[in-house]
Amino acid sequence: MDTNTLLKLLVETESPSHDKAAVDRVGAIMADESRKLGAQVEIEPNHETGDHVIARWGGAGKPILFVCHMDTVFPLGTIKSFPYREAEGKIMGPGVSDMKASLVISLAAIEESINEGLSRPITLLCTSDEEIGSVTSRGLIQNLAKESELVFVMEPGLVSGALKTWRKGGGGFHLKVKGRAAHAGGDHEKGRNAIEEMAHQILAIQKMTDYSKKTTLNVGVIQGGTVSNVVPEECSVEVDFRVLQPDEGERIETLIKNLKPALDGTTLEVTGGLNRGPMPFNDMMQATFGKAKTIAAGIGLDLTAGGTGGMSDANLIAPLGIPVLDGLGAIGEGYHSDREYIFAGSIPQRVKLISTLLKSW
Repeated sequence: MDTNTLLKLLVETESPSHDKAAVDRVGAIMADESRKLGAQVEIEPNHETGDHVIARWGGAGKPILFVCHMDTVFPLGTIKSFPYREAEGKIMGPGVSDMKASLVISLAAIEESINEGLSRPITLLCTSDEEIGSVTSRGLIQNLAKESELVFVMEPGLVSGALKTWRKGGGGFHLKVKGRAAHAGGDHEKGRNAIEEMAHQILAIQKMTDYSKKTTLNVGVIQGGTVSNVVPEECSVEVDFRVLQPDEGERIETLIKNLKPALDGTTLEVTGGLNRGPMPFNDMMQATFGKAKTIAAGIGLDLTAGGTGGMSDANLIAPLGIPVLDGLGAIGEGYHSDREYIFAGSIPQRVKLISTLLKSW
């Protein structure tokens, strides 16, 4: 397999999450490449986003599952201003790290394992909506994980090369305040200022952050009012929250959903909640990582453990008590920006690591 040629094709086949046809074009490539390696391929139809692709290689026993996503955060046309290119040991382009390179690494590792005579079953799942919450794919991810001995979540590795052995969980809320419009000069006292009310709510929400528990809340978007001489009737905000401790998600949801208006004559509506629970570095994760580290040492790799406040599909798998390794994708940084890149040398390194894990687990 020419990994660089395939990676260039995948990066230049842009696939923003909300464009079904675009994501399906990547799905068609992954299905075709999997069939070339002898896989039985299933297409899971999906009307909301792209179809999900499942490739299976047979063998005795429980499979090892690869979880990848085909969608990116970049809109169509980004490739024109941020083209695929290789320079100074790096490969750049929209989605190259998160996670087009992971698709290539997965196929290459599976091919290497097949060439070495590996007969254990392998499942490769390529989903279409990870960047927008894995709403349509989470059931599929969890069902396939329950059938598996081990799950590789192919998110990019940390820039140090470390795997992601813990992740915060989190979600979001939408708050909407309704007040009463009035002329700001002639009838000010008859109005109920929705922005003023929301200011009380914003301060209350921001104070819920607790760094000692690694719990953070961020009011990141606010909209309200029409013109300056009208008392604003409506105001809304978008809130992101992240938690590391398993019980913190429920605590924050309860606090947010029990918020009450501070000003008479206003109403408050709250929607949203936890999207993914946290993935702590618990006994299961420590044992799984420890085994991987020992196997990697056998081929001269010093595997290290790290973590991140970001979420992935590993957050959906870890609570099931299934061994999971996350961050096995290419090494780089600048995800979701025009600085996104990977170290070219990390592709063969990760292929070797994963094929060894497949053989030795």
